[in-house]
Amino acid sequence: MTEKEKKLLKIAACKIRMGVIEGTHAAKAGHPGGSLSAADLFAYLYFKELNVDPAEPKKPDRDRFVLSKGHTAPGLYAALALRGFFPWEDLLSLRQIGSHLQGHPNMNLTPGVDMSTGSLGQGVSAACGMALAAKVQGKDCRVYTLLGDGEIQEGQVWEALMFAHHYKLDDLCVIIDNNGLQIDGPVDQVMSPYPIPEKLRAFGFETAEIDGHDFEQLEAAFNRVRETKGVPFAIVMKTVKGKGVSYMENQAGWHGKAPNDEEYAQAMAELQAALAELEAE
Repeated sequence: MTEKEKKLLKIAACKIRMGVIEGTHAAKAGHPGGSLSAADLFAYLYFKELNVDPAEPKKPDRDRFVLSKGHTAPGLYAALALRGFFPWEDLLSLRQIGSHLQGHPNMNLTPGVDMSTGSLGQGVSAACGMALAAKVQGKDCRVYTLLGDGEIQEGQVWEALMFAHHYKLDDLCVIIDNNGLQIDGPVDQVMSPYPIPEKLRAFGFETAEIDGHDFEQLEAAFNRVRETKGVPFAIVMKTVKGKGVSYMENQAGWHGKAPNDEEYAQAMAELQAALAELEAE
């Protein structure tokens, strides 16, 4: 990855974080914490990894992305808007009646959304079905799904992972956002999923453990995804919940709470300063 590519990805991630704050503030509701922790991944997926086309959102040979942790829709919406699937101004309609940007993704309303999600644990099952269908039909596409570390407390997740290994779904990439916090507090106190990579390997997955805010590590992991044959792949990303907004970082209380006017102003000032610094480099 060149320095220019890395800079552009950092700028995209910063803008996605700004979109998260814009949307949740306008809605007075939503889930900023996990959207911010996954913003670098969203930037990497939509500006480097995924074979998608905003001009043809339903093209048959596109890669698919399933946001299994569907409550972090504000981050996905910001990435889709920045990529050109719909106008940036639509982010201000988050969760409003009649908007195509509801609190959880809806594949029937939103361009670029491949699966309606929100019931935790179910998105990864849908992604497995998509990956199997692609193999059976001989399609040259890949399926990516993002889960939260609290989400993998759901039993259905592990049934899906067992399915993925049984059917040798090497066109599937499971990504886990390990920010360490869920709505009720630290994941290791609520219901510990650890050790995550060892469990994934026991279920037959190739794995990579990375810093989810490091674009070079993201690139190296996704290169391994494409090189791996015969078994599914899982990326475990260590991240910071609320990344990029000082008062939200590592605070479980920001899992599902919108910033008020004062908090919005502070968050946007911090992100605008970060963006200006990136653009000046």
